[in-house]
Amino acid sequence: MDAALTDALEAVAAIGAWRFVVAFVGMFAETSLFVGLLIPGDTLVLVTSTANHDALDWLLLLLAVIAGSLAGESVGYLIGAWFGPRLRTGRLGRRIGERQWLRAEHWVQRRGGVAILISRFLPVLHALVPVTTGMSEYPYRRFLAWTTPACVAWALLYVSVGTAAGRSFRELSGTLHFAGWIVLAVIVVFLVAVVMGKRLLHRFERRTTHS
Repeated sequence: MDAALTDALEAVAAIGAWRFVVAFVGMFAETSLFVGLLIPGDTLVLVTSTANHDALDWLLLLLAVIAGSLAGESVGYLIGAWFGPRLRTGRLGRRIGERQWLRAEHWVQRRGGVAILISRFLPVLHALVPVTTGMSEYPYRRFLAWTTPACVAWALLYVSVGTAAGRSFRELSGTLHFAGWIVLAVIVVFLVAVVMGKRLLHRFERRTTHS
């Protein structure tokens, strides 16, 4: 286990500074139109964060993730503003399903900025809300004001956990033969907590949407 994890961390570290570019592009794609339904941004950020060795690495990756997220969500907003209902009724829009579009639309209409903030942490909605907001008359400046703290909080959480996991393994692997299992257990606990948090937010969203 430890040997395999060491090889994996070394492979990530071997990318060098390109991992910052990978994180930016990955988050841009994850938060852009529909792509967020396919690309697991949380996994990408956790993996690239394990190669962080110092505060500068942490900061650079954090900035790359935030910038990629904001750029992607801004593109989603602008696409929604430019193409409007045609996007929703197009081929890709139909594949998403009218039910999901209505869900995002009602969520934004009822909660406004709070919906934009929370949707960053919800599956499906984090890809649809920027587009849906762009289709409405909601001002871009207000959209950016709400989505920026959400992107920052999300990035801080995942980059910090990934960094801590990578550094902990490197520090423990020389003294504990089962260090890999400890780090893996910590990550699993974190992911379980994330899933439970998403479920609570999803329940809140559903109650708000259908009330």
